[in-house]
Amino acid sequence: MRKTIGTTLRMMTGAALLTLAACGGGGTAPSGPPGAAETPATPDEGNTPNVALYTDADLKLGEIDPVMTEKGKTTYDVKCQACHSTGENRIVGPGWKGLTTKRKPEWIMNMIMNIDVMLAEDPEAQKLLEECLVRMPNQNLSKDEAREVLEFMRTL
Repeated sequence: MRKTIGTTLRMMTGAALLTLAACGGGGTAPSGPPGAAETPATPDEGNTPNVALYTDADLKLGEIDPVMTEKGKTTYDVKCQACHSTGENRIVGPGWKGLTTKRKPEWIMNMIMNIDVMLAEDPEAQKLLEECLVRMPNQNLSKDEAREVLEFMRTL
C-alpha cells in the first residue's frame, strides 16, 4: 500500500513538473503604465521598464490570414496547449473557443505580451487570475508571434 502511494505521489509530482515546464516561463513581462503601441522597454528612474499597451488602433484585423493562422497554431501547440484548450473548457487557463467574441483583440494581445501590467491594472485580468488560481507565465513571444496566436484564436 505504501509503495503504491509513493509511486502515485512521484507520478503526480512528475506530472506537475512537466506541466510547469510545458507552460514555458522564464522571465517576467515588464510592467508600466497603459499606453499605445508596443515600444521597447527602457528603464526609467525607478529601474522599472516602461511598457506601452496595445490599443485597437495598433491592430488592423481584416480577413483571417491562413499563413498567420498556421504559425499561430504551431505556437499554440508548443507554448499554450498545456494550459489552454481550443474548446470552451478550462484546463488551467480559459478555453479559447469564442474568446475573440468575448474579448477585444487588443486585450488579448496585452494578456499575451504584457501579462504583468494586465494583472496589476486590469480588473478582468485580475478576475481571471482569481478564477484560474494560476498566474499566466510570460511566454516571451515576439509581437509577430503574439499576433499569429491571435489570428489562430480568431478561427476558433
